[in-house]
Amino acid sequence: MNDIHALVLTGYGLNCDNETAYSFELAGAKATRMHINSLIDGTVRPDNFQIMVFGGGFSWGDDHGGGVVQAVRLKNNIGDRILEFIEKGNLIIGICNGFQTLVNLGLLPGFGNDYATRSVALTFNDCGNFRDDWVTLAVNPASPCIFTKGLGQMELPIRHGEGKFYSDESVISRLIDSHQVALRYVLANGEPANGAFPFNPNGSLHDIAGMCDPTGRIFGLMPHPEAFNHETNHPDWTRTRERTKRQGGKPDSGITPGIRMFQNAVDFFR
Repeated sequence: MNDIHALVLTGYGLNCDNETAYSFELAGAKATRMHINSLIDGTVRPDNFQIMVFGGGFSWGDDHGGGVVQAVRLKNNIGDRILEFIEKGNLIIGICNGFQTLVNLGLLPGFGNDYATRSVALTFNDCGNFRDDWVTLAVNPASPCIFTKGLGQMELPIRHGEGKFYSDESVISRLIDSHQVALRYVLANGEPANGAFPFNPNGSLHDIAGMCDPTGRIFGLMPHPEAFNHETNHPDWTRTRERTKRQGGKPDSGITPGIRMFQNAVDFFR
């Protein structure tokens, strides 16, 4: 019986809830997909869950910017309940549109336990269009982020039009110094992307792809870990399998880095 429960929000243009719930199930949690309204009207209480997931998609059509309307609606209706959820030691992950929502809510970066002040932004890609691609990422091993523990360089898919991480240099310096920058875009050889397109697909300052709060329990990232839940999700899986076979190795059919992220969250409570 699964004793770790993950709440995956859906509704109003969010479209990654099924694969996100599936990924958490693979990671050993009991995942429940629930419409945002059910959380707002009290039908579902956050108290029954240990992990809250703000998933990907285009909430409210990104009409006023990615994650803006969702953040306003949640903050004005259940902002206090979300803060109580955090205070109880639970985990929150925001993926793509969910990451945008977290920064608009002020849950990230969370300096000094301030989960209400907005100090970073995710804005329009420098390339001027929507990007649907795979990127290489480097994990900061010194980060307190629960979700990235034990992970190294990996590849994950991205699909967004507003993924450029932006803030003033003082905020970014503080994020870097406190190791809250958990993920960065890098070249295939692991060297920093230094803003080079398409390795850094959106122009994020300092190649920032994901960040956490000081406790490591709130995590936001633009890439989609739930979209790499099986080796065959990767566009090069046949080539990789054949290369491994010709080199005398056995194909790796184990869990993907995406599922590892979710397993880390489940293991945190066990």
